[in-house]
Amino acid sequence: MIDTFDTLKIGDKIFNSRLMLGTGKYRTVDDAVNSITKSGCEMVTVAIRRLPTNLSNDNTSFLKSLDWEKLWLLPNTAGSQTAEEAIRMAFLGHELACQIGQEDNFFVKLEVISDPKYLLPDPIGTLKAAEFLIKKGFTVLPYINADPMLALHLEDLGCATVMPLGSPIGSGQGLNNLANIQIIIENAKVPVIVDAGIGAPSEATLAMEMGADGVLLNTAVAQAKNPEKMALAMNLGVQAGRLAYLAGRMERKYYADASSPVQHISKLI
Repeated sequence: MIDTFDTLKIGDKIFNSRLMLGTGKYRTVDDAVNSITKSGCEMVTVAIRRLPTNLSNDNTSFLKSLDWEKLWLLPNTAGSQTAEEAIRMAFLGHELACQIGQEDNFFVKLEVISDPKYLLPDPIGTLKAAEFLIKKGFTVLPYINADPMLALHLEDLGCATVMPLGSPIGSGQGLNNLANIQIIIENAKVPVIVDAGIGAPSEATLAMEMGADGVLLNTAVAQAKNPEKMALAMNLGVQAGRLAYLAGRMERKYYADASSPVQHISKLI
């Protein structure tokens, strides 16, 4: 298990788990709830557009099946094509958080996506919305392309994290932007959460081995043949990657180096 002192701080919140899960695309409510439990995650993201404005009037919502004493809600502005739409969704997200008893929750996963084909985030709209929401007291976690300069601008604005995509949303292509993600990690002074495109636990592990502070994913678990098992696998993959990063990888060499060198053997004889 990860050292209990190796926690992740986002805004003013402390998390023990570095895996975050989305809540869409599950085949059943039970799949969603059980997968979230198996994952060990402490933060779940929910698209505000998919939810009723008043949870008390909706007895079917899976949100009522989750333990909000143990989970932190991350409302996201998915489906927003402009900064103005994203800002409106962020305020609705806070209202939703209040309905589940998290009145102090001003977290928002900021998504501004005007491209309907590739679902790539709009950098200008994201900057505009982030600046406004930060001034209004929100803890902003922006979803961005793996653009190192954009990441720095968002950090300078006061974003709590930067969240570069590994590859397009829901594609399962893995980490196609390794070089740029590495640059973002090396320069960021806020947590870097790799978000979107991860399809297998090995890819989550690689992101963490590189030094990412966390991983957010959805489709890889929700659309797995067995979502619960995949959620557990992702949990273990993230933990393994984090431990490997903290342990420090051995130096790569261009030649063989015997595990039992002759000099060492001679000393034992």
